[in-house]
Amino acid sequence: MATAAAAVIPERPHMSTFRQAMLSLFWFGTGAHWTIILITTLPRQAEIMGGDAVKGQTLGTVLAFGAFVSMVVAPIFGALSDRIVTRFGRRRPWIVLGTVMNIVGLAGLALFPRANDLSSLPLYIFAFMWVEFWNNVATAPYSALIPDVVPQDQRGSASGWYGLMNILGTIVAALAPFLFTSDGVTNITALYIFAAGVLLFGMLGTVIFVQEPGVTKLPPPFKLGEFARGLISPLRDHDFRWVFLTRFLMVMGLFTVQQFLQFYMDDVVKVFDLFGRFTVENAIQATSVFLFLFLVGAAPSSITAGILSDRYGRKLMVYISSAFQAIVPIIFILFAPNFTITALLGLVFGIGYGAYQSVDWAMASEVLPSEDDFGKDMGVWHVAMTFPQVIAVPIAGVLLDYFNRVGAEPGGVGPNFGYTVIFAMATLYFILGTILVRRIRKVR
Repeated sequence: MATAAAAVIPERPHMSTFRQAMLSLFWFGTGAHWTIILITTLPRQAEIMGGDAVKGQTLGTVLAFGAFVSMVVAPIFGALSDRIVTRFGRRRPWIVLGTVMNIVGLAGLALFPRANDLSSLPLYIFAFMWVEFWNNVATAPYSALIPDVVPQDQRGSASGWYGLMNILGTIVAALAPFLFTSDGVTNITALYIFAAGVLLFGMLGTVIFVQEPGVTKLPPPFKLGEFARGLISPLRDHDFRWVFLTRFLMVMGLFTVQQFLQFYMDDVVKVFDLFGRFTVENAIQATSVFLFLFLVGAAPSSITAGILSDRYGRKLMVYISSAFQAIVPIIFILFAPNFTITALLGLVFGIGYGAYQSVDWAMASEVLPSEDDFGKDMGVWHVAMTFPQVIAVPIAGVLLDYFNRVGAEPGGVGPNFGYTVIFAMATLYFILGTILVRRIRKVR
């Protein structure tokens, strides 16, 4: 039976390495799940349904609807998990329910799209919104579970484990297309089944091995009006506001690059010969090679940056990691496409991304305005990850299609000019997201 429970918890005990790893195992499943969808299946299915001329807009439309759901749902279920407890805990029931229902939605993503038929797009969007909804039912309370159980002096290392597990999940997702490609054709349905299995594995590891802390006092009941006002209140805190904004800008840059990698491989790179010795079969596998090298760089940097940030400060790690990310779209613009160079840029991008993700979580955990509302405040912070998907990809998708079309006209600069435009935008986002970190006061 569910009852009201406090968000105030006793002092957190020291966590063993194994418990930290298990705490972050759900990020492993989530990382694999979303990488398969966002990097591999969704761009391919957008092109299948909408055709080459409007593939950017089709991709942006799907992501905008799904990300909007995520943006709304995360704070609500984070707040509910602050105030409702069962005998299984406050966070874990939501994690289990959300994961199971998420997997149901993956079946729709696999089955609904039809080739060159935009009439199948509404059902596909519905399935994507369903997946976003239930995934956030799970991940918003899960995000609050981490500050619930991790003591202050271990948040840097726990943040590193979060980044590492997320990256390991992405490595698994990057390798998956090689398992399910035959004669140049990648089996999209098999990829969805694989994503479901990895997500379930990660969820079970976390809910079985992580013990939620007890609570010490009853909180006020959930009230919709207070909740709505509470969504704004964290942003009144100076440091939380700047952590939110800098994360928002960095994610704008990330999605402006990563969502169009598969299209870039197909339209610009075209020849997938790596070091003159290895050739992949299609743009999906070429994107997977980029991702794999991306993760070779990201895996060690995520755990290392988290630990180093405990000693030398978060801001220094952010400045370094952001510079690594910003240089990649600049090189995409300045140099002629070559698959070997493009793939190696994945390594550079990964070093920056892994370091930034681990340190960014540590910064957020240090500026949360209220310990009584970890779930709700982490849900608000999560909006900085989801809202960019609502606007960055649709904006970039429209610009990509438009400037590719204009560039292909007689006297134009070339049929792939759209990629120059959107990668320049990504560079600007990364630069702004780096510069504004200096406005954060509490974090050194």
